[in-house]
Amino acid sequence: MDIDAWVWWLIVAAGLGIPLVLTAMPELAMFAVGALAGSVTAALGGGIVAQVLVFVVVSVALLAVVRPIAARHRAGQTGHASGIDALKGRQAVVLERVSAAGGRIKLAGEVWSARSLDDDQVFEPGRQVDVVDIDGATAVVM
Repeated sequence: MDIDAWVWWLIVAAGLGIPLVLTAMPELAMFAVGALAGSVTAALGGGIVAQVLVFVVVSVALLAVVRPIAARHRAGQTGHASGIDALKGRQAVVLERVSAAGGRIKLAGEVWSARSLDDDQVFEPGRQVDVVDIDGATAVVM
């Protein structure tokens, strides 16, 4: 049984796809696409030299173009703050006098218990304060 060269290239592409799924290494996908390009070259009647050359050129081109774009995209993701981390640094309005002993603020549309960061700071109702930290269910403000 004689298998055509384009089938071998498809086998190589599939062989690269399996570890891609298992390891999540995007480089393997770029080599798999190169193998598919080699398969197309073989199906169109290109010789072994042309097939290998197309495989190498396509794989290297994808590595040179896609990897830097992916790296920039990955580096640009700072992540979105959620939960308590999203509340830190926000401004709130004092509803009831806030001191080191306690008080109430309106933060992100909700009423929170609050206390001042410094023991000697007191904030009167209507004043805007900055949330420095969240301690349990209490916002620490300044």
